[in-house]
Amino acid sequence: MSAPADSNSGTATVRPGYELDLEVLDGWMRANVAGYAGPLEIEQFKGGQSNPTYKLRTPGKTYVLRKQPPGPLLKGAHALDREAKVLTSLSRAGFPVAAIHGLCTDPTVIGTIFYVMDMVEGRIFWDAALPDVSRAERAALFDAMNGTIADLHSIDFTAIGLADYGRPGNYFERQIARWSRQYLEDTAAGRDPHMDRLVEWLPSHIPDGEETSIVHGDFRLDNLIFHPTEPRILAVLDWELSTLGHPGADFAYHAMMYRMPPHIVAGLGGTEPAALGIADEAAYLAAYCRRRGLAGMPGYDFYVAFNFFRLAAIFHGIKGRVIRGNASSAQARERVAVLPELMRLAWQQAEKAGAQ
Repeated sequence: MSAPADSNSGTATVRPGYELDLEVLDGWMRANVAGYAGPLEIEQFKGGQSNPTYKLRTPGKTYVLRKQPPGPLLKGAHALDREAKVLTSLSRAGFPVAAIHGLCTDPTVIGTIFYVMDMVEGRIFWDAALPDVSRAERAALFDAMNGTIADLHSIDFTAIGLADYGRPGNYFERQIARWSRQYLEDTAAGRDPHMDRLVEWLPSHIPDGEETSIVHGDFRLDNLIFHPTEPRILAVLDWELSTLGHPGADFAYHAMMYRMPPHIVAGLGGTEPAALGIADEAAYLAAYCRRRGLAGMPGYDFYVAFNFFRLAAIFHGIKGRVIRGNASSAQARERVAVLPELMRLAWQQAEKAGAQ
């Protein structure tokens, strides 16, 4: 999700309820992180809805710690061991991710499982219109995003040890069932007629064709760290939703920024790409297909509709966590306010894909 950069970027004092035992963590770091030396200082990143994320400062190096949120968790959610696995494999393959230093699966250490990785310094952009860069750099940054997601989908996942990272085939059936179930079972967050219609419509309108790659699941502008001065991506963040899946679905999630209002996530909805000096949606899709050696993407509009639905289901889950009291972001309540609009937009995408 996107919010003003000052409310969603940087760090602050650790929020009440999310404190870490500094002495215990220091001991774990000494035993498990090569080259670590204290003393240790801890701050909490402002952003992030799902897994609380912290900056760990030492005199010689800065790290990032991601952990599960406190309180009851939905089954299958917050699988940080999976995040650590994909980050380790992708780092070895030369894909731009932060290097993992250690994974702790013992919840008794700081209350939940967690991992520690490099702190990557660079630029994070929160506005897809990129108002603070030149027209030429804007185009180059968009091209870097396009190239990076195409590179991800071109990786031989078996060759880097991720053959068991997900189940090849039937990706849309499984994903629609997963997010429908999460939406329907989270009764605390309520129901919505647009989502109810999507739960019925999506399973019977899946396009033909199967392809499997590593999919990020949340590849968007504000999950990327760019080089401080160059139009180059240094690290792709937030791999919680990654798996083996359909690359067209993953690309469509990224490209739905063209249809997304900027107050919901980092989107270009309501803007004219040509005026910004960037490729329009059709050209951006064509560039991705060209990089991947594809003739086109016939199911693209369905893929976009599916991704609006999935994002709405994720927001719905955030609403449930707010109600249950274990949402990790200070801005969670404000962001949940856009949920009805997002659900309506999700159904509108289905209508563009042929829903009646």
